[in-house]
Formats: sequence, C-alpha cells, structure tokens
Amino acid sequence: MQRFTRALASLALVSSLAACVVPQQAPPPGPNPHEIAVQRLNQVYGRADNLSHRIDNHVNQGYYPPPQGGALHHRLDVIRQEAHDMSAQHGGGLSGEEQRVLNQELDGAAHAIGE
Repeated sequence: MQRFTRALASLALVSSLAACVVPQQAPPPGPNPHEIAVQRLNQVYGRADNLSHRIDNHVNQGYYPPPQGGALHHRLDVIRQEAHDMSAQHGGGLSGEEQRVLNQELDGAAHAIGE
C-alpha cells in the first residue's frame, strides 16, 4: 500500500509540474519594414492623385486655363517619377526621409494649385 501511495503522490507531483510548464509563445511580430515603406509610397501617390483631381476640377470650373493645368499636372508627374525612382532603390518603398522630402514638394504643388 505504501508503494501505491508513493506512486500516486509521485504521479500527482509530476502532473502538477507538467501543468506548470507552459510552452512560451513567440511575441507577435512587429510591423514589417517593407510594408511600411510601401505604405509611404502609396500615401505619396495617393496625395498626388488627389491634387491631380483638384487641378482637373479647377480647370473645368474655369479657375485657370488648360495650359496652366497642364503645367501643374507636369509638376505632379515629376514628383511621381521622383517617388518611383526613390522606391526603385529600396525594393518598392520609401524611407521616412524620402517621404518627407516628397511631401514638401507636394506641399509646394498644392500651394500652386490654390489649396
């Protein structure tokens, strides 16, 4: 009977220790730097697209003539090309500094459009 009691006590001890051993889960992964860089590029493109629509609206409403609208569109096309060239150097995205520089250029374009 003592053997049975010892075996039962040992079994209880082992099972309680086994319950304490919980496999640790890996921490959730942080943000993917490449995805963030691509989001920055998409934000720049989106902002340029919005400004392009504003130019079209201003020309259609007669705020300025089509040649002036064309010049403003060209300015946005140059900024888009710069964004494309920058992103090609980093595998399809932009660094925070590159986005800041492009946003400054877009700020100037927005001012010229009349925002």
